Amino acid sequence: MIILALDSTAVTASVALCRDETVLAEYLLNNGNTHSENLLPMVEHVLSLSGITMDGVDLLAVTAGPGSFTGVRIGAATVKGLGFGRNLPCIGVSTLEVLAQNVSPFGGLCVPVMNARREQVYTALFRAENGETVRLSPDAPLSLSELRVLIEEHRRPGETLRFCGDGYGMTMDAVGAELGALSVPERLRYQSAYAAAQVARAKYDAGERTTDAELVPTYLRPSQAERTKLEKDIRAAGTQPQTDK
Repeated sequence: MIILALDSTAVTASVALCRDETVLAEYLLNNGNTHSENLLPMVEHVLSLSGITMDGVDLLAVTAGPGSFTGVRIGAATVKGLGFGRNLPCIGVSTLEVLAQNVSPFGGLCVPVMNARREQVYTALFRAENGETVRLSPDAPLSLSELRVLIEEHRRPGETLRFCGDGYGMTMDAVGAELGALSVPERLRYQSAYAAAQVARAKYDAGERTTDAELVPTYLRPSQAERTKLEKDIRAAGTQPQTDK
């Protein structure tokens, strides 16, 4: 099976082309949030270098969130466009689950953390043991104090702990020393389209067949624009005169 996978949910952008577990080509770009300009040329580049056309692709995969609202939308829209009219399965996977795959070979608790602003991170807990990675908590936006409590609730005595993701620095600074978290090489802190391909392949093998029309981004919370509008609406409602009922 030929899998084309994309990630644009954070600062880096990543595209990978795989034949089952074998990576044929992978392209990582870390030059800021210019995914709208770079993502499709990256796709064209890995296909061209591999000698494979879109007609040879069997499965499309994308990290569907959480992450940057703009980045999530760009990735999902690109995959929808690539899949449109081709009858290709388009499987969205959790960005956090993909990140957890980076550090799962070390074993122990794998905790992806993505900067969600407002002193929060998008996070979830995973445990890697005996060659398998098991989810322990759902994707959620948490404060770092809430994350520390969650880790303490699930951590086994003596179990190793590693963070990854673009919230790595802020999390290590805030709770890393207190929890005895082990350092992670910088390359393993970024999302990997190869890992996205493998997570999607597992879903496909389990029977998932999402179409391009059914692919839906995952945001976990309203965008800044939506929150600002809601706050304005609440303030406006609070200034309205009360009427007799």
